[in-house]
Amino acid sequence: MKNSFFKLVVLFSLTVFLLPNFIIAQDSNLPTVNFFHGDGCPHCADEKEFFIELQKEFPSLVITEFEVWYNRDNASFLSQAAKELNIKNSGVPVTIIGEQVVVGFSSAKTTGERIRKAINHCLDNKCVEAVGQIAAGNYQGDGSTSQAVDSVCDDETACAVDGLGSTTVFNIPFIGEVDASAFSLPLLTIVIAGLDGFNPCAMWVLIFLISLLLGMKDRKKMWILGLTFLITSALVYFLFLAAWLNLFLFIGFIVWVRIVIGIFAVGSGVYHLREWYVNKSGLCKVTGAKRKRKIMDKFKEVTAQKKFWLVLSGIISIAIAVNMIELVCSAGLPAIYTQVLALSDLPTSGYYLYLLLYIFIFLLDDLFIFVVAMTTLKMAGLTGKYSRWSSLIGGIVIFILGILLIFRPEWIMFG
Repeated sequence: MKNSFFKLVVLFSLTVFLLPNFIIAQDSNLPTVNFFHGDGCPHCADEKEFFIELQKEFPSLVITEFEVWYNRDNASFLSQAAKELNIKNSGVPVTIIGEQVVVGFSSAKTTGERIRKAINHCLDNKCVEAVGQIAAGNYQGDGSTSQAVDSVCDDETACAVDGLGSTTVFNIPFIGEVDASAFSLPLLTIVIAGLDGFNPCAMWVLIFLISLLLGMKDRKKMWILGLTFLITSALVYFLFLAAWLNLFLFIGFIVWVRIVIGIFAVGSGVYHLREWYVNKSGLCKVTGAKRKRKIMDKFKEVTAQKKFWLVLSGIISIAIAVNMIELVCSAGLPAIYTQVLALSDLPTSGYYLYLLLYIFIFLLDDLFIFVVAMTTLKMAGLTGKYSRWSSLIGGIVIFILGILLIFRPEWIMFG
């Protein structure tokens, strides 16, 4: 009897002392759940609700959150992690557990179960903390885990989350289906800058200047004065674009700023579409007849100067003034474009290279008209018809960008 009692005491003692050690050993294998999400993403919000229940099941579970829509560093880190782990899907939420990745969130019963299985897998098999190693710069993975990773999220209904992968197709009233993923930042730059370039407010000024230059006998001075006007215009516009860009980069990803710009873009798009419908001539309404006459008189006064440096400085002054008017006529295209550019994850030099591309495309039509006129000594220009149709295309593009800025900013976060 005493021996039996003694054995029970020993067995109880071993249970008391060894069970906590077993639990500690098990918890030591508990992986960190790395949760990449967007502020305002409904699927991310659903996953957060699931995590509350999950932490009741795993009280020691650590969930590290990375907000990627409005935090540039986190967005860049997600891009790096996606490259290292060979994640092919885009969008949020993205959950990384060890080297296992779950993209999207459908429900606790589907995607939630996959997350739970990934955690249990790491409890049974010590997992590599891939995210921590990627952050430290010592991750040794070769991307071969991607097949196993994808198998964690093999149900299309769980992965096909709004805003992920190929689901960037949406309907615009009166326009139809639009696939935002078809746009790239270079293409978007070319389209917006090209539309901005067909600006009747500045075009008539250039054409009038060319008509005055064609009356000069010195062809060298004609080229110098014309190019001075174009280069000054480019410099003023570049500085204006850079100012907008730096403002948006400085204030960061503030939600209300993005929404205000989005609303402005929608309004601007509607304005352009109205101009296409109402203004059949395609002529600029910002510079009325009285203002046009004043600019024309100033040009004549400047070009009549005998001293070349006075003519040159006069051309520069007029170019600056005309571009101030042109900014009004652009109806916010530079502001909308630089907001989209600021949302993109680029190095500092990258931002300014895109601004230079914008300026180059913006000046192409003016440059073409000037070179043709100077070469043939004949007047050439674009009729109001081109400006009118650019209003239609520009209105559609700007309207779409406005909708994306308000409801789906992640679709236009390039880089």
